[in-house]
Amino acid sequence: MTRISRRALLAGAGGTLAGSALGLPMLLHSTPAHAEEVSLATRLANYAAGLGYADLDAATIEQAKIHLVDALGCALGAFRESPVKAVRGLAPATATRGTRAATVLGTTARTTPDWASFINGAAVRFLDLNDTYAGREVGHPSDNITPCLAVAESEGRSGRDLLLAMVLAYEIDCHLLDTVQISARGWDHPNFSLPAAALAAGKLMHLDAARLAQAVNLSFAGHLASNQTRLEVISHWKGLADADAGRNGVFAAELARAGITGPAPAFEGKAGFFKMVSGPFELDEAGFGGHGHPFKINACQIKAYPAQALLQTAIVAAVRLGAKIPDPARISAIAVTTSHAGMQYSADSPEKWAPKTSGTADHSLPYIVARTLLDHEITAHSYSEKAMADPRLKALLGKLTVEEDAALTAMYPQKIPNRITIKLDDGRELSEEVDDLPGFGGKPMARPDAEEKFRRNARSVMAERQMRALLDAVWTLDRAPNLGTLFERARLKS
Repeated sequence: MTRISRRALLAGAGGTLAGSALGLPMLLHSTPAHAEEVSLATRLANYAAGLGYADLDAATIEQAKIHLVDALGCALGAFRESPVKAVRGLAPATATRGTRAATVLGTTARTTPDWASFINGAAVRFLDLNDTYAGREVGHPSDNITPCLAVAESEGRSGRDLLLAMVLAYEIDCHLLDTVQISARGWDHPNFSLPAAALAAGKLMHLDAARLAQAVNLSFAGHLASNQTRLEVISHWKGLADADAGRNGVFAAELARAGITGPAPAFEGKAGFFKMVSGPFELDEAGFGGHGHPFKINACQIKAYPAQALLQTAIVAAVRLGAKIPDPARISAIAVTTSHAGMQYSADSPEKWAPKTSGTADHSLPYIVARTLLDHEITAHSYSEKAMADPRLKALLGKLTVEEDAALTAMYPQKIPNRITIKLDDGRELSEEVDDLPGFGGKPMARPDAEEKFRRNARSVMAERQMRALLDAVWTLDRAPNLGTLFERARLKS
């Protein structure tokens, strides 16, 4: 672990600040004399403070734009869904132009940045179609885009500022996802979004390293997420948990800007994150993106279907098999073989074998395979009450088994393999194994694929001309002085 002298520490992120944005005395104190090790919050803050747009290579900038296009498409596709509408209706109005405010995507409404982050985050996440990253923990880094959008707009930042903040948020989130599996200890992956969103928001607020460290401390204080969100009966909160982390990250940065301090050390403390949540881990920020190291956003995966990331290859395998079977009634047995992660997250409880909510169904390997064999596709309509009650579906589920294969487990997380073997009533066997897809397995999605998926999602609320205009606004974002054009082109016609 990096060590630093007390003098150097006081000169950097751990020292006392002169005063707050409100003109009040700062409450931030220097580290006790006996402390030698720099806290992880401080090290992450120093990295965030030192990262500049010039550190981003062209491929990383392109991927940031692609992931933004993907997130916007997911949000627009979910715009009319009931939970998204319900959350949108809760936003406190901020009508005064002089105040810091952010836009609710698709509308002219403006609200506080933390609320805009939450509402827009709910829309991005609702269809379970936004991007993903598989490390020791599986998460959705694009859930951190909406805090960046809200703060970049409210602070009047440029398109380059937004792209830099996005890359930073992805970098923090993905490195934490790589490091430790907190779900095994009962905690949820949005906990890693807390410091990611706080640092990205603080970066856009032009906080110095000391205040950025306090934003990290504050992001954890009172905001830890339980993994019950993703177990047994899955509720609307599954699509809101990371949106809430983003909201809390923005709020933490705002508090830090005002001079408020948070419990420290947030990670290493006697009742800190290591002790209570993750267990101890090492994080080498020297390997973070920049200065010759690749950025994590280039390793993130973009889904093709509205379902859990681990199920994407199973859907493709089932589509291929379904095309070869004119009558699903002729199926006598279905054997699904998956990785340990696929088994743990997608076939781990009785609810996954008889889902009663859309949130459970789109995380169920048995359901997804059976539904795809019947329909030859998976869409948002695959999780309707009618689809879940389909007697043909229940018949197929009765013939289906799921097993773990060590060889498939060994491929994970570089690949997300699934194999489906079907036995027909005439004794024939058909089998398909799919290990990765475009946008997965180290094959980043390119613009044409990103645009095709965007159109598939947004066409229900946008005409082609408006979709083209919004796409062009993203592709030229690095030349935009602010985000006004982006939000204007994302506004839906009333």
